[in-house]
Amino acid sequence: MNPPLKLTRAPIFIFIGMVVMGVRASNLDTIGVTALRAATTNVNGAGIYVAQPEASLTTDLLTWEVNPTNENYVLNQPTSLFAYYSSSGSTNSYPNTLGTDSWHADYVALNFYGLPGGVATNVAHVDNYEADYFYNSIIAVTLPANINDPVVNQSFIFTETNGGQSTVSDQQSIDSAYDNYAAEYSTLFCSGAGNGSPLYVNPPATCYNGIGVGVSDAGTNSSVGPTIDNGRCKPDIIAPGGATSFSTPYISGAAAVLMQAGLRGDGGSDTNSAVDMRTVKALLLNGAIKPADWTNNAPSPLDYRYGAGVLNVFNSYEQLSGGEHPFIISTSVTSGDPHPPTGNSGTISALSGWDFNTISSGAGFFLNPAQDGVNHYYFDVTNGSNNAAFTATITLVWNRQQNQTNINNLSLFLYDVLSSNLVAASTSVVDNVQHIFVPQLPQGRYDLQVLKSAANSVSDPETYALAFEFFSLALSISPSGTDTALSWSVYPAGFVVEARTNLTSPSVWSTNNIPSPVLTNNQNYILLNATNANEFFRLRRP
Repeated sequence: MNPPLKLTRAPIFIFIGMVVMGVRASNLDTIGVTALRAATTNVNGAGIYVAQPEASLTTDLLTWEVNPTNENYVLNQPTSLFAYYSSSGSTNSYPNTLGTDSWHADYVALNFYGLPGGVATNVAHVDNYEADYFYNSIIAVTLPANINDPVVNQSFIFTETNGGQSTVSDQQSIDSAYDNYAAEYSTLFCSGAGNGSPLYVNPPATCYNGIGVGVSDAGTNSSVGPTIDNGRCKPDIIAPGGATSFSTPYISGAAAVLMQAGLRGDGGSDTNSAVDMRTVKALLLNGAIKPADWTNNAPSPLDYRYGAGVLNVFNSYEQLSGGEHPFIISTSVTSGDPHPPTGNSGTISALSGWDFNTISSGAGFFLNPAQDGVNHYYFDVTNGSNNAAFTATITLVWNRQQNQTNINNLSLFLYDVLSSNLVAASTSVVDNVQHIFVPQLPQGRYDLQVLKSAANSVSDPETYALAFEFFSLALSISPSGTDTALSWSVYPAGFVVEARTNLTSPSVWSTNNIPSPVLTNNQNYILLNATNANEFFRLRRP
Protein backbone atom coordinates (compact mmCIF):
# COMPACT_ATOMS: atom_id res chain seq x y z
CA MET A 1 0.00 0.00 0.00
CA ASN A 2 1.25 3.48 -0.82
CA PRO A 3 1.57 5.87 2.15
CA PRO A 4 -1.43 8.14 2.79
CA LEU A 5 -1.37 11.38 0.87
CA LYS A 6 -3.08 14.67 1.53
CA LEU A 7 -6.06 15.55 -0.67
CA THR A 8 -7.15 19.13 -1.20
CA ARG A 9 -9.52 21.19 -3.25
CA ALA A 10 -8.14 24.22 -5.04
CA PRO A 11 -9.89 27.57 -4.37
CA ILE A 12 -13.49 27.49 -5.53
CA PHE A 13 -16.31 29.89 -6.24
CA ILE A 14 -19.66 29.69 -4.49
CA PHE A 15 -22.84 30.50 -6.42
CA ILE A 16 -26.21 30.71 -4.69
CA GLY A 17 -29.88 31.30 -5.43
CA MET A 18 -31.20 31.95 -8.91
CA VAL A 19 -27.72 32.72 -10.23
CA VAL A 20 -26.82 29.06 -9.81
CA MET A 21 -29.72 27.83 -11.93
CA GLY A 22 -29.14 30.46 -14.62
CA VAL A 23 -25.45 29.65 -14.91
CA ARG A 24 -26.10 25.89 -14.89
CA ALA A 25 -28.74 26.13 -17.64
CA SER A 26 -26.34 28.16 -19.77
CA ASN A 27 -23.60 25.61 -19.16
CA LEU A 28 -25.86 22.79 -20.39
CA ASP A 29 -26.28 24.74 -23.63
CA THR A 30 -22.50 25.23 -23.93
CA ILE A 31 -21.58 21.56 -23.42
CA GLY A 32 -24.22 20.21 -25.83
CA VAL A 33 -26.66 18.71 -23.34
CA THR A 34 -29.57 20.89 -24.48
CA ALA A 35 -29.03 19.92 -28.14
CA LEU A 36 -28.65 16.26 -27.20
CA ARG A 37 -31.94 16.22 -25.30
CA ALA A 38 -33.69 17.94 -28.19
CA ALA A 39 -32.37 15.42 -30.73
CA THR A 40 -32.65 12.16 -28.75
CA THR A 41 -34.89 10.46 -26.22
CA ASN A 42 -34.02 9.68 -22.60
CA VAL A 43 -30.23 9.88 -22.93
CA ASN A 44 -29.69 10.62 -19.26
CA GLY A 45 -27.28 8.08 -17.78
CA ALA A 46 -29.98 5.51 -17.00
CA GLY A 47 -28.60 2.21 -15.74
CA ILE A 48 -25.05 3.52 -15.13
CA TYR A 49 -23.47 3.17 -11.67
CA VAL A 50 -21.15 6.03 -10.72
CA ALA A 51 -18.85 6.97 -7.83
CA GLN A 52 -18.09 10.31 -6.22
CA PRO A 53 -15.13 10.32 -3.81
CA GLU A 54 -14.95 13.60 -1.89
CA ALA A 55 -12.10 15.05 0.15
CA SER A 56 -13.29 16.25 3.55
CA LEU A 57 -13.66 19.99 4.11
CA THR A 58 -12.36 19.53 7.67
CA THR A 59 -9.27 17.92 9.17
CA ASP A 60 -11.33 15.34 11.04
CA LEU A 61 -12.26 13.69 7.68
CA LEU A 62 -15.98 13.96 8.44
CA THR A 63 -17.29 16.67 6.09
CA TRP A 64 -17.44 14.84 2.76
CA GLU A 65 -20.95 13.52 2.15
CA VAL A 66 -23.55 14.34 -0.49
CA ASN A 67 -26.73 15.44 1.27
CA PRO A 68 -29.79 14.50 -0.82
CA THR A 69 -31.99 16.68 1.41
CA ASN A 70 -29.93 19.90 1.35
CA GLU A 71 -32.38 22.79 0.93
CA ASN A 72 -29.75 25.08 -0.65
CA TYR A 73 -28.47 22.55 -3.23
CA VAL A 74 -31.62 20.70 -4.25
CA LEU A 75 -30.66 17.48 -6.07
CA ASN A 76 -34.21 16.14 -6.49
CA GLN A 77 -32.72 12.67 -6.05
CA PRO A 78 -33.89 10.15 -3.43
CA THR A 79 -31.73 9.13 -0.48
CA SER A 80 -32.06 5.54 -1.72
CA LEU A 81 -29.84 6.43 -4.70
CA PHE A 82 -26.76 6.74 -2.44
CA ALA A 83 -24.35 4.56 -0.51
CA TYR A 84 -21.67 6.04 1.75
CA TYR A 85 -18.20 4.60 2.47
CA SER A 86 -15.34 5.59 4.77
CA SER A 87 -12.78 3.93 7.03
CA SER A 88 -15.53 3.81 9.68
CA GLY A 89 -17.79 1.58 7.59
CA SER A 90 -20.61 1.90 5.07
CA THR A 91 -24.30 2.71 5.04
CA ASN A 92 -27.22 3.27 2.68
CA SER A 93 -28.89 5.88 4.87
CA TYR A 94 -28.59 9.63 5.30
CA PRO A 95 -27.93 11.24 7.74
CA ASN A 96 -25.45 8.77 9.21
CA THR A 97 -22.54 8.52 11.64
CA LEU A 98 -19.80 8.18 8.97
CA GLY A 99 -19.69 11.85 8.08
CA THR A 100 -21.62 15.04 7.50
CA ASP A 101 -22.80 17.23 4.65
CA SER A 102 -20.25 18.86 2.32
CA TRP A 103 -21.53 21.81 0.31
CA HIS A 104 -18.71 21.07 -2.14
CA ALA A 105 -19.95 17.50 -2.62
CA ASP A 106 -23.50 18.77 -3.07
CA TYR A 107 -22.49 21.27 -5.74
CA VAL A 108 -20.46 18.63 -7.62
CA ALA A 109 -23.51 16.36 -7.46
CA LEU A 110 -25.74 19.08 -8.92
CA ASN A 111 -23.62 19.28 -12.08
CA PHE A 112 -23.09 15.52 -12.28
CA TYR A 113 -26.56 14.02 -11.78
CA GLY A 114 -28.79 16.61 -10.09
CA LEU A 115 -32.24 17.44 -11.47
CA PRO A 116 -32.68 19.51 -13.56
CA GLY A 117 -29.20 21.02 -13.95
CA GLY A 118 -27.04 17.89 -14.13
CA VAL A 119 -25.91 15.95 -17.18
CA ALA A 120 -26.68 12.35 -16.14
CA THR A 121 -29.93 12.89 -14.25
CA ASN A 122 -31.05 9.25 -14.17
CA VAL A 123 -27.95 7.33 -13.03
CA ALA A 124 -28.75 4.00 -11.36
CA HIS A 125 -26.69 4.48 -8.18
CA VAL A 126 -24.08 6.76 -6.58
CA ASP A 127 -21.30 5.47 -4.33
CA ASN A 128 -20.11 8.41 -2.20
CA TYR A 129 -16.63 7.78 -0.72
CA GLU A 130 -14.45 9.68 1.69
CA ALA A 131 -11.47 10.35 -0.60
CA ASP A 132 -8.58 9.34 1.68
CA TYR A 133 -10.28 6.02 2.33
CA PHE A 134 -11.05 5.62 -1.38
CA TYR A 135 -7.43 6.05 -2.43
CA ASN A 136 -5.62 4.28 0.40
CA SER A 137 -8.02 1.34 0.84
CA ILE A 138 -9.36 0.78 -2.68
CA ILE A 139 -7.08 2.24 -5.36
CA ALA A 140 -3.56 1.94 -3.92
CA VAL A 141 -3.70 -1.61 -2.62
CA THR A 142 -2.00 -4.74 -3.94
CA LEU A 143 -5.23 -6.53 -4.86
CA PRO A 144 -7.88 -3.83 -5.34
CA ALA A 145 -11.55 -4.75 -5.26
CA ASN A 146 -13.87 -3.86 -8.14
CA ILE A 147 -16.31 -1.16 -6.99
CA ASN A 148 -18.35 -1.77 -10.19
CA ASP A 149 -18.69 1.92 -10.99
CA PRO A 150 -17.52 2.52 -14.58
CA VAL A 151 -17.44 6.33 -14.09
CA VAL A 152 -15.72 7.98 -11.11
CA ASN A 153 -15.79 11.75 -10.55
CA GLN A 154 -12.82 13.17 -8.58
CA SER A 155 -13.08 16.89 -7.84
CA PHE A 156 -9.94 17.03 -5.70
CA ILE A 157 -6.17 17.05 -6.09
CA PHE A 158 -3.33 15.40 -4.18
CA THR A 159 -0.70 17.55 -2.49
CA GLU A 160 2.25 16.79 -0.23
CA THR A 161 4.29 18.85 2.20
CA ASN A 162 6.50 20.22 -0.59
CA GLY A 163 4.99 23.70 -0.44
CA GLY A 164 1.57 22.31 -1.31
CA GLN A 165 2.91 20.76 -4.53
CA SER A 166 3.13 17.15 -5.64
CA THR A 167 6.62 15.88 -6.44
CA VAL A 168 7.43 13.84 -9.53
CA SER A 169 7.66 10.67 -7.44
CA ASP A 170 4.29 11.44 -5.79
CA GLN A 171 2.66 11.95 -9.15
CA GLN A 172 4.13 8.78 -10.67
CA SER A 173 3.05 6.68 -7.70
CA ILE A 174 -0.50 8.02 -7.78
CA ASP A 175 -0.74 7.76 -11.57
CA SER A 176 0.38 4.13 -11.50
CA ALA A 177 -2.20 3.20 -8.88
CA TYR A 178 -5.04 4.73 -10.87
CA ASP A 179 -3.81 3.40 -14.22
CA ASN A 180 -3.54 -0.13 -12.85
CA TYR A 181 -7.06 0.05 -11.46
CA ALA A 182 -8.47 1.53 -14.66
CA ALA A 183 -6.76 -1.09 -16.84
CA GLU A 184 -7.99 -3.96 -14.68
CA TYR A 185 -11.62 -2.90 -14.27
CA SER A 186 -12.21 -0.53 -17.25
CA THR A 187 -12.99 2.34 -14.89
CA LEU A 188 -12.95 5.86 -16.29
CA PHE A 189 -11.62 8.37 -13.73
CA CYS A 190 -12.56 11.99 -14.49
CA SER A 191 -10.42 14.28 -12.34
CA GLY A 192 -10.05 18.03 -11.87
CA ALA A 193 -6.72 19.50 -12.97
CA GLY A 194 -6.67 22.15 -10.20
CA ASN A 195 -7.22 25.88 -10.28
CA GLY A 196 -3.78 27.26 -11.01
CA SER A 197 -2.14 26.94 -7.59
CA PRO A 198 0.24 25.30 -8.35
CA LEU A 199 0.07 26.17 -12.01
CA TYR A 200 0.71 22.66 -13.28
CA VAL A 201 -1.81 19.81 -13.36
CA ASN A 202 -1.83 17.70 -10.19
CA PRO A 203 -2.71 14.04 -9.72
CA PRO A 204 -5.02 12.24 -10.08
CA ALA A 205 -5.76 14.30 -13.24
CA THR A 206 -2.29 13.31 -14.53
CA CYS A 207 -2.96 9.57 -14.76
CA TYR A 208 -2.59 8.15 -18.28
CA ASN A 209 -5.86 6.24 -18.46
CA GLY A 210 -8.17 8.85 -16.96
CA ILE A 211 -9.47 12.19 -18.18
CA GLY A 212 -7.88 15.32 -16.71
CA VAL A 213 -10.35 18.22 -16.72
CA GLY A 214 -9.71 21.96 -16.92
CA VAL A 215 -12.16 24.85 -16.70
CA SER A 216 -13.26 26.90 -19.71
CA ASP A 217 -14.86 29.99 -18.12
CA ALA A 218 -13.29 33.29 -19.09
CA GLY A 219 -11.18 34.81 -16.33
CA THR A 220 -10.55 31.55 -14.47
CA ASN A 221 -7.09 30.20 -13.76
CA SER A 222 -7.11 26.50 -14.51
CA SER A 223 -3.92 24.47 -14.07
CA VAL A 224 -2.09 23.74 -17.31
CA GLY A 225 0.27 21.17 -18.76
CA PRO A 226 2.62 19.67 -19.53
CA THR A 227 2.93 17.13 -16.72
CA ILE A 228 5.97 17.51 -14.49
CA ASP A 229 7.12 13.90 -14.95
CA ASN A 230 7.62 13.52 -18.71
CA GLY A 231 5.84 16.41 -20.42
CA ARG A 232 2.51 14.79 -21.30
CA CYS A 233 -0.49 16.81 -22.50
CA LYS A 234 -2.89 17.42 -19.62
CA PRO A 235 -5.66 18.44 -19.14
CA ASP A 236 -7.45 16.32 -21.75
CA ILE A 237 -10.57 18.49 -22.04
CA ILE A 238 -12.22 21.56 -20.50
CA ALA A 239 -15.75 22.53 -19.48
CA PRO A 240 -17.48 25.49 -17.79
CA GLY A 241 -18.18 25.56 -14.06
CA GLY A 242 -16.10 28.34 -12.52
CA ALA A 243 -13.53 25.94 -11.08
CA THR A 244 -12.30 22.48 -12.00
CA SER A 245 -14.22 20.99 -9.07
CA PHE A 246 -17.41 21.89 -10.92
CA SER A 247 -16.32 21.45 -14.54
CA THR A 248 -15.25 17.86 -13.84
CA PRO A 249 -18.76 16.52 -13.05
CA TYR A 250 -19.94 17.74 -16.45
CA ILE A 251 -17.35 15.43 -18.02
CA SER A 252 -18.30 12.57 -15.70
CA GLY A 253 -21.97 13.05 -16.53
CA ALA A 254 -21.21 13.10 -20.25
CA ALA A 255 -19.26 9.83 -19.88
CA ALA A 256 -22.24 8.21 -18.13
CA VAL A 257 -24.58 9.46 -20.86
CA LEU A 258 -22.40 7.98 -23.63
CA MET A 259 -22.13 4.67 -21.77
CA GLN A 260 -25.89 4.45 -21.45
CA ALA A 261 -26.32 5.25 -25.14
CA GLY A 262 -23.72 2.65 -26.09
CA LEU A 263 -25.32 -0.03 -23.93
CA ARG A 264 -28.74 0.49 -25.49
CA GLY A 265 -27.27 0.14 -28.98
CA ASP A 266 -27.11 3.73 -30.20
CA GLY A 267 -23.59 3.05 -31.49
CA GLY A 268 -24.43 -0.31 -33.06
CA SER A 269 -24.61 -3.92 -31.96
CA ASP A 270 -21.07 -4.12 -30.52
CA THR A 271 -22.15 -2.61 -27.22
CA ASN A 272 -19.16 -3.91 -25.25
CA SER A 273 -16.80 -1.94 -27.49
CA ALA A 274 -19.07 1.11 -27.51
CA VAL A 275 -18.99 1.44 -23.71
CA ASP A 276 -15.31 0.64 -23.22
CA MET A 277 -13.58 3.44 -21.32
CA ARG A 278 -11.18 3.99 -24.25
CA THR A 279 -14.05 4.47 -26.71
CA VAL A 280 -15.87 6.86 -24.38
CA LYS A 281 -12.69 8.87 -23.79
CA ALA A 282 -11.95 9.07 -27.52
CA LEU A 283 -15.51 10.22 -28.29
CA LEU A 284 -15.50 12.87 -25.56
CA LEU A 285 -12.20 14.34 -26.74
CA ASN A 286 -13.11 14.15 -30.42
CA GLY A 287 -16.43 15.91 -29.91
CA ALA A 288 -14.83 18.85 -28.09
CA ILE A 289 -14.97 22.33 -29.65
CA LYS A 290 -11.71 24.21 -30.13
CA PRO A 291 -11.30 27.68 -28.57
CA ALA A 292 -10.15 30.34 -31.03
CA ASP A 293 -6.50 30.17 -29.95
CA TRP A 294 -6.34 26.36 -29.60
CA THR A 295 -3.10 24.91 -30.94
CA ASN A 296 -1.08 21.70 -31.05
CA ASN A 297 1.71 20.06 -33.01
CA ALA A 298 2.71 16.52 -33.96
CA PRO A 299 4.79 15.78 -30.80
CA SER A 300 2.17 17.42 -28.50
CA PRO A 301 -1.30 16.23 -29.56
CA LEU A 302 -3.39 18.42 -27.23
CA ASP A 303 -3.30 22.08 -26.21
CA TYR A 304 -1.60 22.44 -22.82
CA ARG A 305 -4.36 24.83 -21.69
CA TYR A 306 -7.49 23.40 -23.31
CA GLY A 307 -6.72 19.75 -24.02
CA ALA A 308 -8.90 18.73 -26.98
CA GLY A 309 -11.23 21.69 -26.36
CA VAL A 310 -14.57 22.43 -24.70
CA LEU A 311 -16.84 19.46 -23.99
CA ASN A 312 -19.75 19.00 -26.40
CA VAL A 313 -21.54 15.76 -25.58
CA PHE A 314 -23.94 16.18 -28.50
CA ASN A 315 -21.05 16.01 -30.98
CA SER A 316 -19.66 12.98 -29.13
CA TYR A 317 -23.05 11.26 -29.22
CA GLU A 318 -23.44 11.89 -32.94
CA GLN A 319 -20.04 10.31 -33.57
CA LEU A 320 -21.05 7.33 -31.43
CA SER A 321 -24.26 6.96 -33.44
CA GLY A 322 -22.21 7.10 -36.65
CA GLY A 323 -21.36 3.48 -35.86
CA GLU A 324 -18.32 1.28 -35.57
CA HIS A 325 -16.15 1.08 -38.70
CA PRO A 326 -13.16 -1.29 -38.78
CA PHE A 327 -9.98 -0.54 -40.72
CA ILE A 328 -9.85 -1.43 -44.41
CA ILE A 329 -6.46 -3.17 -44.48
CA SER A 330 -3.54 -3.84 -42.16
CA THR A 331 0.07 -3.73 -43.39
CA SER A 332 3.56 -3.73 -41.94
CA VAL A 333 6.75 -1.90 -42.83
CA THR A 334 10.32 -2.12 -41.65
CA SER A 335 10.45 -0.13 -38.45
CA GLY A 336 11.02 3.55 -39.16
CA ASP A 337 10.40 3.23 -42.91
CA PRO A 338 7.87 5.40 -44.81
CA HIS A 339 4.32 4.06 -44.97
CA PRO A 340 2.46 5.82 -47.81
CA PRO A 341 -1.10 4.84 -48.83
CA THR A 342 -1.42 1.31 -50.21
CA GLY A 343 -3.80 2.09 -53.05
CA ASN A 344 -6.52 -0.13 -51.60
CA SER A 345 -9.97 0.66 -53.06
CA GLY A 346 -11.96 0.02 -49.88
CA THR A 347 -13.71 2.94 -48.20
CA ILE A 348 -15.14 3.64 -44.76
CA SER A 349 -18.88 4.12 -45.33
CA ALA A 350 -19.34 7.10 -42.96
CA LEU A 351 -17.53 10.37 -42.33
CA SER A 352 -18.40 10.33 -38.62
CA GLY A 353 -17.98 7.32 -36.34
CA TRP A 354 -15.60 5.23 -34.28
CA ASP A 355 -13.68 1.98 -34.09
CA PHE A 356 -12.43 -0.32 -31.33
CA ASN A 357 -9.66 -2.55 -32.58
CA THR A 358 -6.18 -4.00 -32.08
CA ILE A 359 -2.83 -3.49 -33.79
CA SER A 360 0.40 -5.47 -33.75
CA SER A 361 4.04 -4.81 -34.53
CA GLY A 362 6.81 -7.34 -35.00
CA ALA A 363 10.06 -7.52 -33.08
CA GLY A 364 13.18 -8.14 -35.13
CA PHE A 365 15.28 -11.29 -34.76
CA PHE A 366 18.30 -12.77 -36.56
CA LEU A 367 18.33 -11.19 -40.04
CA ASN A 368 14.68 -10.06 -39.92
CA PRO A 369 14.20 -6.36 -39.14
CA ALA A 370 11.57 -5.15 -36.69
CA GLN A 371 8.20 -4.33 -38.25
CA ASP A 372 5.82 -1.43 -37.56
CA GLY A 373 2.14 -2.33 -37.88
CA VAL A 374 -0.21 -0.01 -39.78
CA ASN A 375 -4.03 -0.11 -39.83
CA HIS A 376 -5.45 1.87 -42.76
CA TYR A 377 -8.83 3.66 -42.79
CA TYR A 378 -9.72 5.06 -46.23
CA PHE A 379 -12.20 7.93 -46.58
CA ASP A 380 -13.73 9.59 -49.64
CA VAL A 381 -14.18 13.10 -48.27
CA THR A 382 -16.64 14.93 -50.51
CA ASN A 383 -20.13 16.39 -50.52
CA GLY A 384 -20.48 17.07 -54.23
CA SER A 385 -20.15 20.83 -53.79
CA ASN A 386 -17.26 22.41 -55.64
CA ASN A 387 -14.53 23.94 -53.47
CA ALA A 388 -16.24 23.01 -50.19
CA ALA A 389 -13.60 22.57 -47.52
CA PHE A 390 -13.94 20.04 -44.70
CA THR A 391 -12.83 19.93 -41.09
CA ALA A 392 -11.20 16.72 -39.88
CA THR A 393 -11.03 15.80 -36.20
CA ILE A 394 -9.54 12.43 -35.20
CA THR A 395 -8.65 11.03 -31.77
CA LEU A 396 -6.80 7.84 -30.88
CA VAL A 397 -6.83 6.48 -27.31
CA TRP A 398 -5.22 3.45 -25.69
CA ASN A 399 -4.35 2.50 -22.11
CA ARG A 400 -1.15 2.26 -20.19
CA GLN A 401 -1.35 -1.42 -19.41
CA GLN A 402 -1.52 -2.85 -15.92
CA ASN A 403 1.75 -2.80 -13.93
CA GLN A 404 3.64 -1.09 -16.76
CA THR A 405 5.81 1.99 -16.45
CA ASN A 406 5.80 2.81 -20.16
CA ILE A 407 3.18 2.74 -22.91
CA ASN A 408 3.10 1.21 -26.37
CA ASN A 409 4.03 3.75 -29.02
CA LEU A 410 1.03 4.41 -31.29
CA SER A 411 0.75 7.27 -33.78
CA LEU A 412 -1.78 8.83 -36.16
CA PHE A 413 -1.13 9.86 -39.78
CA LEU A 414 -3.42 11.39 -42.41
CA TYR A 415 -2.28 11.01 -46.03
CA ASP A 416 -3.68 12.39 -49.28
CA VAL A 417 -4.08 9.23 -51.38
CA LEU A 418 -3.77 10.93 -54.76
CA SER A 419 -0.48 12.67 -54.00
CA SER A 420 0.77 10.38 -51.17
CA ASN A 421 1.56 13.60 -49.28
CA LEU A 422 1.31 13.64 -45.51
CA VAL A 423 -1.42 16.08 -44.47
CA ALA A 424 -1.20 15.83 -40.68
CA ALA A 425 0.27 13.63 -37.96
CA SER A 426 0.22 13.10 -34.22
CA THR A 427 3.34 11.35 -33.01
CA SER A 428 3.85 11.95 -29.29
CA VAL A 429 6.05 9.27 -27.73
CA VAL A 430 4.86 9.96 -24.16
CA ASP A 431 1.08 10.44 -24.51
CA ASN A 432 -1.45 7.64 -24.86
CA VAL A 433 -3.70 10.03 -26.77
CA GLN A 434 -3.07 11.17 -30.34
CA HIS A 435 -5.17 13.90 -31.91
CA ILE A 436 -5.40 15.42 -35.40
CA PHE A 437 -7.33 18.60 -36.21
CA VAL A 438 -7.36 19.98 -39.77
CA PRO A 439 -9.79 22.91 -40.18
CA GLN A 440 -9.39 23.44 -43.95
CA LEU A 441 -9.18 20.00 -45.56
CA PRO A 442 -9.73 19.91 -49.35
CA GLN A 443 -12.11 17.34 -50.74
CA GLY A 444 -10.38 14.14 -51.76
CA ARG A 445 -9.51 10.58 -50.79
CA TYR A 446 -7.54 10.13 -47.57
CA ASP A 447 -5.73 7.33 -45.79
CA LEU A 448 -6.01 7.61 -42.01
CA GLN A 449 -3.35 5.42 -40.43
CA VAL A 450 -2.97 4.03 -36.93
CA LEU A 451 0.66 2.92 -36.52
CA LYS A 452 2.18 0.80 -33.77
CA SER A 453 5.93 1.19 -33.58
CA ALA A 454 8.09 -1.85 -32.93
CA ALA A 455 10.52 0.38 -31.04
CA ASN A 456 9.95 0.50 -27.28
CA SER A 457 7.04 -1.92 -27.54
CA VAL A 458 5.61 -2.90 -24.15
CA SER A 459 3.38 -5.70 -25.44
CA ASP A 460 1.70 -7.02 -28.53
CA PRO A 461 -1.02 -6.54 -29.66
CA GLU A 462 -2.41 -3.23 -28.35
CA THR A 463 -6.14 -2.43 -28.12
CA TYR A 464 -7.20 1.09 -29.08
CA ALA A 465 -10.25 3.24 -29.69
CA LEU A 466 -10.54 5.66 -32.60
CA ALA A 467 -13.10 8.45 -33.08
CA PHE A 468 -13.33 10.44 -36.32
CA GLU A 469 -15.31 13.24 -37.91
CA PHE A 470 -15.04 14.84 -41.36
CA PHE A 471 -17.62 17.54 -42.04
CA SER A 472 -18.43 20.50 -44.25
CA LEU A 473 -21.23 22.73 -42.97
CA ALA A 474 -23.20 25.14 -45.16
CA LEU A 475 -25.43 28.06 -44.17
CA SER A 476 -28.67 28.22 -46.16
CA ILE A 477 -30.45 31.55 -46.76
CA SER A 478 -33.96 31.73 -48.17
CA PRO A 479 -36.88 34.19 -48.24
CA SER A 480 -39.79 33.66 -45.88
CA GLY A 481 -42.47 36.14 -46.84
CA THR A 482 -40.93 39.55 -46.29
CA ASP A 483 -38.40 38.05 -43.87
CA THR A 484 -35.19 36.04 -44.30
CA ALA A 485 -34.66 32.51 -42.97
CA LEU A 486 -31.22 31.16 -42.06
CA SER A 487 -30.70 27.45 -41.42
CA TRP A 488 -27.88 24.96 -40.93
CA SER A 489 -27.48 21.43 -39.60
CA VAL A 490 -27.68 20.83 -35.85
CA TYR A 491 -24.68 18.50 -36.13
CA PRO A 492 -21.86 19.25 -35.74
CA ALA A 493 -22.61 21.68 -32.94
CA GLY A 494 -20.73 24.75 -31.77
CA PHE A 495 -21.39 27.17 -34.63
CA VAL A 496 -22.80 30.69 -34.39
CA VAL A 497 -24.13 32.99 -37.10
CA GLU A 498 -22.31 36.26 -37.63
CA ALA A 499 -23.46 39.08 -39.88
CA ARG A 500 -22.37 42.42 -41.29
CA THR A 501 -23.95 45.16 -43.37
CA ASN A 502 -21.26 45.17 -46.07
CA LEU A 503 -17.93 43.59 -46.93
CA THR A 504 -15.90 46.76 -46.62
CA SER A 505 -14.57 48.62 -43.61
CA PRO A 506 -15.73 49.75 -41.07
CA SER A 507 -18.37 47.01 -40.96
CA VAL A 508 -17.25 43.94 -38.98
CA TRP A 509 -18.67 40.47 -38.39
CA SER A 510 -20.89 40.44 -35.31
CA THR A 511 -23.60 38.39 -33.55
CA ASN A 512 -25.46 41.59 -32.60
CA ASN A 513 -29.17 41.58 -33.51
CA ILE A 514 -29.01 37.90 -34.43
CA PRO A 515 -31.59 35.92 -32.42
CA SER A 516 -30.83 32.50 -30.96
CA PRO A 517 -31.66 29.60 -33.30
CA VAL A 518 -34.64 27.29 -32.88
CA LEU A 519 -34.04 23.54 -33.28
CA THR A 520 -36.43 22.11 -35.90
CA ASN A 521 -36.07 18.76 -37.72
CA ASN A 522 -32.34 18.53 -36.98
CA GLN A 523 -31.82 22.05 -38.29
CA ASN A 524 -30.91 25.30 -36.57
CA TYR A 525 -33.38 27.91 -37.79
CA ILE A 526 -33.27 31.71 -37.48
CA LEU A 527 -35.92 34.08 -38.86
CA LEU A 528 -34.75 37.65 -39.46
CA ASN A 529 -37.34 40.36 -39.94
CA ALA A 530 -37.21 42.77 -42.84
CA THR A 531 -35.86 45.61 -40.70
CA ASN A 532 -32.59 43.78 -40.07
CA ALA A 533 -29.88 45.82 -41.78
CA ASN A 534 -27.42 42.96 -42.25
CA GLU A 535 -26.88 41.64 -45.77
CA PHE A 536 -24.01 39.16 -45.34
CA PHE A 537 -23.95 36.10 -43.05
CA ARG A 538 -21.50 33.36 -42.14
CA LEU A 539 -21.05 30.45 -39.72
CA ARG A 540 -18.15 30.56 -37.30
CA ARG A 541 -16.78 27.90 -34.97
CA PRO A 542 -15.96 28.73 -32.25
